[in-house]
Amino acid sequence: MLNVGAGIHGVRSLRDVYLLPDLWQLHLYNYSAELTVDGTTYAVAPGYVSVTPAGVEAEFRYRGRSEHLYVHFRPRPGGEELRLPVVQDAGAAAPVLSDLLRSALEVSPSGSPRVVAEVWTALWRVVQLGSAGESGGQTTHPAVAAAIAYIEANLARPLTVPALARVAGVSHNHLTRLFHTETGTTVIAYLRQRRLTRARHLLMASTLSIPAIAASVGIPDLQAFNKACHRELGGSPRAIRTTVLGSPS
Repeated sequence: MLNVGAGIHGVRSLRDVYLLPDLWQLHLYNYSAELTVDGTTYAVAPGYVSVTPAGVEAEFRYRGRSEHLYVHFRPRPGGEELRLPVVQDAGAAAPVLSDLLRSALEVSPSGSPRVVAEVWTALWRVVQLGSAGESGGQTTHPAVAAAIAYIEANLARPLTVPALARVAGVSHNHLTRLFHTETGTTVIAYLRQRRLTRARHLLMASTLSIPAIAASVGIPDLQAFNKACHRELGGSPRAIRTTVLGSPS
């Protein structure tokens, strides 16, 4: 079950209360308001994102006309347990999240593979907010930060070191040296690691097909994707998925 949309509130009433018994809620905000989840009140602002578990009451107090993007979803059973804040500032990732959700919103039908891929990519980015790999926040050189941000936003596309160097505004060799100094690894190794980390998350947390997951992380060749999963994740895509469900791998 997955539903994505844009909500406009605060017109007829400055207060809304929602409780979805079996669906989680994700909101990306374009306004300032107060959100109370399970008795705790949070301030939200443009660029903030919130995640509300299923069966938990969420109360919104608006200051006027308010628009947000939302996703209602049911996580895949099992998988790796992750903890994240109820509300957090998406920072530089907010425009990317908005683009992903709006792209999903424009596609019909809502359950199509493309919609599912866009939404699960957005959810993956929310989980990764604040990590060095997602934001580049622990790097000090702007060229490296620019390259990392571009990688994170374009994992599904073919990426090369020369192309990333052009985005970062430095030479191929200079980016290679800077990247190794800043991250301790090569550009290609970092790109491979981020693609397989996202693939693992999608295999474990979504019902997206294996070919769709492979395409969404920029490895559309299924044979190459299978080999990469064996090498980096320790098993085939199907084995990783079935292990999550508690079945023999």
